[in-house]
Amino acid sequence: MNEAETSTELSSRRTGMSFQRTRMSADRTLMSVIRTSLSLIGFGFTIFQFFAKLKAAGTLESGSPKNFGLALVGLGVGMLIVGIVYHLQFMSGLRGLRHDMVADGLIHGESRFPVSFTMIIAVLLLMTGVLAIAGMTFGAGPFG
Repeated sequence: MNEAETSTELSSRRTGMSFQRTRMSADRTLMSVIRTSLSLIGFGFTIFQFFAKLKAAGTLESGSPKNFGLALVGLGVGMLIVGIVYHLQFMSGLRGLRHDMVADGLIHGESRFPVSFTMIIAVLLLMTGVLAIAGMTFGAGPFG
C-alpha cells in the first residue's frame, strides 16, 4: 500500500469514527432531555400527591396546586415527546448520510449503527409519564 492509499484509508476510518461520535453526541442530548423530563414528571407527581393528601385531610380547599403538579407532569411528557421526535429525525438523517457514504465507498460500513439504548429508556419513561397523567387525571392505573 503506497502513501496515498494509506492516507485515504486513514481518512476514511476517521470519517467513519466521526459518525459514531456524532451518534453518541445525539444520545447525550437525548439523555439531557430524559433527565429534565424525569425531574419535571417526578416533581409534578410529588406535588400532586402531596396536595391531594392535604385536600383529602380537609386542610386544603383549593385544587390549583394539584393542577400545577399535573401541568408539570404534562410539561415533562411533552418535552420528552419533542426530544424523542427530534432524536429520531436526526438519527434517520445521519443513517441516510452514512448509508450514502458507504455506498459511494467514502467510508467503511463495518461498524454497527444499532438502535439507541437511550431511546429505549426515553420511550419507557414516556409510557410511565403517560400512566402518571392517567392516574392523576382519572384516579386509575398504578399511579392513581
